[in-house]
Amino acid sequence: MTERAIGVMLPRDLPADLFRTFARRAEALGFDELWVVEDCFFRGGVAQAAAALAMTERIRVGIGILPAAVRNAAFTAMEAATLAELFPGRIDVGIGHGMRGWMTQVGAWPASPLTMLGEHLDAVRAVLRGGPVDAEGRYVNLDAIDLNTPPSSVPRVLAGVRGPKSLALAGRSADGTILAEPVTPEYVADALRHIAPTREHRIVAYCVAVVDDSADAARTAARPALEWIGEPDWDVHIAPLPFADEFRALRASAATRAEFVAALPDGWVDQLAVVGTTDDARTRIGQLHDAGVTTTVLIPVGPDPLVALENLARVL
Repeated sequence: MTERAIGVMLPRDLPADLFRTFARRAEALGFDELWVVEDCFFRGGVAQAAAALAMTERIRVGIGILPAAVRNAAFTAMEAATLAELFPGRIDVGIGHGMRGWMTQVGAWPASPLTMLGEHLDAVRAVLRGGPVDAEGRYVNLDAIDLNTPPSSVPRVLAGVRGPKSLALAGRSADGTILAEPVTPEYVADALRHIAPTREHRIVAYCVAVVDDSADAARTAARPALEWIGEPDWDVHIAPLPFADEFRALRASAATRAEFVAALPDGWVDQLAVVGTTDDARTRIGQLHDAGVTTTVLIPVGPDPLVALENLARVL
């Protein structure tokens, strides 16, 4: 792990029989970090992280993002502490409110997601540092919670959030922030303005990524992964961009998502993804790091995740 790290995401729908191969190959290729996703209803984040850590030797593994709405803070801390004990210095834990649609689907969306997340983050970080920990809040109530064997290497707890109030909460209550795709230098700058960190604070950026000898081929491959951008929840990602109004107009005029991404100008695709030749991708990653990103996490795109992984490794 470095302060300008490059990670890769293990696809949420990766066939189970490729899990070990992907994790080990990501490590062998030299990626600094491997991030696993807890999206409904694919696979659990803690289980994936434990498997990936056990299958590898050095690569740092991040979980992004555990929804606090469906977890007890003491048990979140216990799971994170167990991974940190077994694999010291190799685990990051991302926690967010949870996607409203999914949380509503399971009957767990709170009346105040911001309060809930803040209480959860504060409690998890306190328990991991060693107890006893007491908390009396609206959503988190703890009575002398004290881990039997607190980890000697305390895992970092990051907030996976968007929106000004949630980003400000991340600055107060987390060791870092996970910014979901699409991440641009402009969005990073805007997010940092709200986070307003006063201590060390990591920024992990998820980025749709395709590397190819042909920049046009890379853009073509990346477009399907961008088709949902422009939905209301993601407008905060677009708002800081100089073409935000044109982008919104194009999204509104498109009859389908496929029509929308087909009409995206090449220059916009280049801004919304890490895409193009090896040099193009390296340049974009450098711009993200210069803007304040600590780890750029590349999201593989394409029908063969192992081929995509090999191509992404060309930027290392």
